[in-house]
Amino acid sequence: MKRTGDLYLRIADSENLRLAFWKAQKGKKDRQEVQEYRQQLEENLQTLRASLLNRDVPVGDYRYFTVRDPKERRICAASFRERVLHHAMMNLCEPVFERYAIHDTYACRPGKGTHRAVTRAREFGKRFRFCLKMDIAGCFDSIDHEVLMRMLARLFKDRELLNLFEHILASYQTAPGKGLPIGNLTSQHFANFYLGRLDHFVKETLRTKGYLRYMDDFLAFGNSPEELKVLLSRIRDYLDDELHLELKKGIQLKPSKAGVSFLGYRLFPDRIGLTRRSRQRFIDKLRLYEGDYLRGALPESELSRRMQSVIAFTEWADASGFRCSALSKYGVLS
Repeated sequence: MKRTGDLYLRIADSENLRLAFWKAQKGKKDRQEVQEYRQQLEENLQTLRASLLNRDVPVGDYRYFTVRDPKERRICAASFRERVLHHAMMNLCEPVFERYAIHDTYACRPGKGTHRAVTRAREFGKRFRFCLKMDIAGCFDSIDHEVLMRMLARLFKDRELLNLFEHILASYQTAPGKGLPIGNLTSQHFANFYLGRLDHFVKETLRTKGYLRYMDDFLAFGNSPEELKVLLSRIRDYLDDELHLELKKGIQLKPSKAGVSFLGYRLFPDRIGLTRRSRQRFIDKLRLYEGDYLRGALPESELSRRMQSVIAFTEWADASGFRCSALSKYGVLS
């Protein structure tokens, strides 16, 4: 793939920085740090522009917290100033990453969200008799900085941009030369691009027709268990040798008609269900929101907004009976 250049000065362009601010503050306008940044917007943007032009951009101002939905993860949230920087970079770099991605890579891509991935996986389930489900063990924590930088250098020409990438990578490590902070916009694109190398190997070298990936969860389809076992061995070796990653335990190889668990849904050739974890998560959220509302900690408008989000996830599945039953039992506004 031809390398892309002349991006660094465009990242530092005032209009690009203004667009980056608009994207970074979306959905966060009421937060104090956003309001403070907005109050001196032009000054803050010019400070960021000057630091970019001086090749001296401060990074690593992170705040850490833990979330447990749907599983426990340590989130590393960059300061708002750095989020503006990340958006400014991705305004120009995202199209380059997009050109590298294969068709069936999902997440962090326009029009390639959860529902599109689920629909595609179900299509493969109809075409192929067996499915192999895999994911990466500790994906973000295991990304190798040196390998990633070599990959980025094959995609981008600008030495200044590559130095900035390296500067951001060095601001966070789970082990020497390893790890991306979960929660950063740049991390999402870096991880997706990093695993894109696996995508190209599976599609172009192994010639696998039924394959898709959503971040670190991926599925391969075939018409015999033997075929998929050979594929699994090749993937495992490639991850170890080239990307220094390991597959998580619990790899599943089963008939497509038995139902494939993927992104919270259970996919059958003729229908889409919810996984047991998704059902329990739905109930837990209903009970949590009900309790907050009854204690007066959650206004009705906010309760309604949160409920709409939770319900929307289940509406994509054939789960109307479960949804009605749970809402009847736990839903305040049912």
